[in-house]
Amino acid sequence: MEEILQPDQALAPLYILSGGAGALGKHIVRVALSQFPGMCPEVIVLPHIGTPDQLVEALELVANRRGTIIHTLVNPRMRALLLEKAGAAGLKTIDTIGDPLQQLSELFARVPLGQPGLYQGAEEAYLERIKAIEYTVEHDDGRNHNQLDQADVVLTGLSRVGKTPLSIYLSVLGWKVANVPLVREVPPPPELFEVDRRRVVGLLIDVDMLMEHRRWRQRNFGGMGGQAYSDPEELYNEIEYARRIFRKGGFAVINVTNKPIEESADQVIALISRYFEHRLRVPALIGR
Repeated sequence: MEEILQPDQALAPLYILSGGAGALGKHIVRVALSQFPGMCPEVIVLPHIGTPDQLVEALELVANRRGTIIHTLVNPRMRALLLEKAGAAGLKTIDTIGDPLQQLSELFARVPLGQPGLYQGAEEAYLERIKAIEYTVEHDDGRNHNQLDQADVVLTGLSRVGKTPLSIYLSVLGWKVANVPLVREVPPPPELFEVDRRRVVGLLIDVDMLMEHRRWRQRNFGGMGGQAYSDPEELYNEIEYARRIFRKGGFAVINVTNKPIEESADQVIALISRYFEHRLRVPALIGR
């Protein structure tokens, strides 16, 4: 049992009966109770009710305290049995899923799956995406490089090759991404060469495009970086320096010149998934 709200013992408890983990029921109860300020009944989740015996046992717990049942059972036989047994015991029930299922079934002219736990899977995928975004923001531009081993992907490359926007795009797809800038005068952090090299992708860009990006930045941010920041000869040297770092680490490399961010992201995902096939499921779970 899982108590999810601070209980007021003067009120009859609410029991969430679910064939899954109870995530949908908890969400519904939280939303509903927010409309009743000051009303805080004890809310208890009775999850993974998949057999008649488990249902009977759950109803006994509810009956002992004369609670009210809020259920999200999607299996029609279990739902019918619940209504029968609860009615015989004089227990109040609130069906949060039966009526919507019936109406949608009529609308689509299809029979619902009746399979518990699908909502929980979608919610978990959403939470994983949020975690990925948070990780990526916290590990942008070389920050917290001592935690690179926690990343799904590590992007590295020169200033203005597009590491940050590509990192954020990948994180929205559910990938935890860190990015590490390369600067000729500053050695890369040792952790870059300690992380599994199969997770590291070097980004390259043609010198003309890099020069265009840096000059745009200088025009819009007060000439930052000085003349060398966008000098063609210096840029050639920087690109060669980046290539040496990539060779040293044995990193995969993609050239992002004139590529839309979606195409670059697809290449990164393909490179990483070649070695870590379990990650192939992430974009499919959360959508694009």
